[in-house]
Amino acid sequence: MRIGEVLHMNGGNGDSSYANNSLLQQNVILMTKPITEEAITSLYSSLSNPKSISIADLGCSSGPNTLLAVSNLVKAVDNHRKKLRRRHSPEFQIYLNDLPTNDFNTIFQSLPKHRREIAGDGSGLCFFNGVPGSFYGRLFPTDSLHFVHSSYSLHWLSQVPKGIEENKGNICMAAYYDQFEQDFSTFLKCRSKELVKGGRMVLTMQGRPSQNPTCHLWELLALALNEIVAEGFAEEEKLNSFNVPLYTPSLAEAKLVVEKEGSFSIECLEASQIYWTGYNGSDDYEVNSGYGVARSVRAVAEPMLVSHFGEGIIDELFHKYTEMIVDSISTRPETTQFTNVIVSVIKM
Repeated sequence: MRIGEVLHMNGGNGDSSYANNSLLQQNVILMTKPITEEAITSLYSSLSNPKSISIADLGCSSGPNTLLAVSNLVKAVDNHRKKLRRRHSPEFQIYLNDLPTNDFNTIFQSLPKHRREIAGDGSGLCFFNGVPGSFYGRLFPTDSLHFVHSSYSLHWLSQVPKGIEENKGNICMAAYYDQFEQDFSTFLKCRSKELVKGGRMVLTMQGRPSQNPTCHLWELLALALNEIVAEGFAEEEKLNSFNVPLYTPSLAEAKLVVEKEGSFSIECLEASQIYWTGYNGSDDYEVNSGYGVARSVRAVAEPMLVSHFGEGIIDELFHKYTEMIVDSISTRPETTQFTNVIVSVIKM
């Protein structure tokens, strides 16, 4: 699997698009808003009336969430500027990064609307740039960024670890930790070159609450794939060679990598929980929730699945997957939460 070619969300605005199935990711951005606002306002206070501030959102994807975080950051700076009684708002250089296969066209088409919304608050001019490429490498010139934000992207790895090509029906493994440590350390090294001294980063990734390396939603997808194979819709060899390049770190693991890499001091490190879905209070809660969660996972995973198995299994796979999620919600509600690891750091 060539990660750079298949690791992207479903584009466009269809029923299975990421744009229409990213409520969870939106709620995560809103949940971490106090931490990002504290980081950006502290940064702004430390600068002496800056003429411009450069902000990069790494792993921006596409859809309504893409500009949510940067819009909040720009507004937070302007509100803080008024509290400090500084007369002139800085201009903002906004960099939106994702892999080249990301749906950048949808992002660019939405820019005029967002520009008007931000300008309506009296904030400084915003200049938007698309930056295609992997954040597990250099993306920007040395000392060119003030602030880096990334939400729900860093649990995706640069590659499936070597040596586990035959994974016998599982699609995610504890052996991924070494790859996560290598990737996250590389990410930190690259950003330490690109950020100015005192620059800030706020990183949110899907994590786990304990040392047990499991992710229930992906385990259910593995079970659904095994059923597809058992019923003859796909070959067993295909399943055995399919591995999702994802690792959900614990809080301790994320902290260890940051401290070991050594370029940043940790300002805030915390874990929080969020439910899989925004549905609640409906008479058909489990069914509606299961359908919504399955569509959200499909928006994320379908490009990888199609690349490996072909399009023929997708509808049947997600029919089975939806049933499994509905059953899990009704019988094991304690499993219907994601743990989020949030790290706010300053470049030393």
